[in-house]
Amino acid sequence: MAALASSRTTFFFSPVSPQPKPRRISRLVRMAYQENGPSLAVVGVTGAVGQEFLSVLSDRGFPYSSIKMLASKRSAGKSVHFHGEEHIVEELTADSFDGVDIALFSAGGSISKKFGPLAVEKGTIVVDNSSAFRMDENVPLVIPEVNPDAMKGIKVGTGKGALIANPNCSTIICLMAVTPLHRHAKVLRMVVSTYQAASGAGAAAMEELVQQTREVLEGKSPTCNIFRDQYAFNLFSHNASVLSNGYNEEEMKLVKETRKIWSDASVKVTATCIRVPVMRAHAESVNLQFENPLDEDAAREILKKAPGVVIIDDRAANQFPTPLKVSNKDDVAVGRIRQDISLDGNKGLDIFICGDQIRKGAALNAVQIAEMLL
Repeated sequence: MAALASSRTTFFFSPVSPQPKPRRISRLVRMAYQENGPSLAVVGVTGAVGQEFLSVLSDRGFPYSSIKMLASKRSAGKSVHFHGEEHIVEELTADSFDGVDIALFSAGGSISKKFGPLAVEKGTIVVDNSSAFRMDENVPLVIPEVNPDAMKGIKVGTGKGALIANPNCSTIICLMAVTPLHRHAKVLRMVVSTYQAASGAGAAAMEELVQQTREVLEGKSPTCNIFRDQYAFNLFSHNASVLSNGYNEEEMKLVKETRKIWSDASVKVTATCIRVPVMRAHAESVNLQFENPLDEDAAREILKKAPGVVIIDDRAANQFPTPLKVSNKDDVAVGRIRQDISLDGNKGLDIFICGDQIRKGAALNAVQIAEMLL
């Protein structure tokens, strides 16, 4: 046993990050371990989002009576520190969900498709971070600040399992800021250009960005294992597969998921998604055309009151949202709020949004969904 213990790899729940991790913690549950709390499972716990699940659960004091750390056979036996205790990672199997109330999944679409329904059959409520079930009409696609009613009736303690899908990170970050404006003036058309961080492709991409940066600065050829193109000091079209209509899958997620979350098939959405050499927060330039007039001052007042949104919009100092300003933060930042001068009658706005892709774009949103199940 001593030899086995010495061979284990220990994970600490903090993904690759180039700076310290200040936390903006609000609306905390602050309960942590409870004998009568729900039993949890984290699937894909050794990945970047899996590690962030643990960080968010800890920060928000999510109540739990037990927790299982689940991953592939390759990661089984490794250890994870959580709430001051060492937990051994177990191999994900069909029997992993016996007695589990809530399972947070972030292990990829194929794993979700295989094990998600098995977990539901055993009475587990699955919050899935992959794209596997997002467009299934029977599966709620939820941003808690935007459409909480989509998961009405799904609760822990009923004995009934269920699937709930976490939207794509770009969709979450976008709709956190745009939805309050949409409720006021109704968006007819939305044009989104994204600037997406390495974190969206996982811990390996984050590590490769660091490695490539060192290599390029040292005059070496960059190692390109994750992306075909050099990532450091470069940008390129998002690496998702390009479809027959010329859009890539990431862009179409923004189109389809927005319509589903807003329950509005008529809204026109177009997107261009770009990878930029940023570590862990996405930025998005969004142009909005409204049915009803909305001037920029009214938009600022609406956004000031929007949950989970902060405004960084200082024209005099030229200070606006940046990925670094939102990294490791819960809130989505909005700035560059200005009237679209190409549209008459105050029926257009341009805004710039930044949000932490791993946190609000993935783990935090999933844990907020889990909180609504209690």
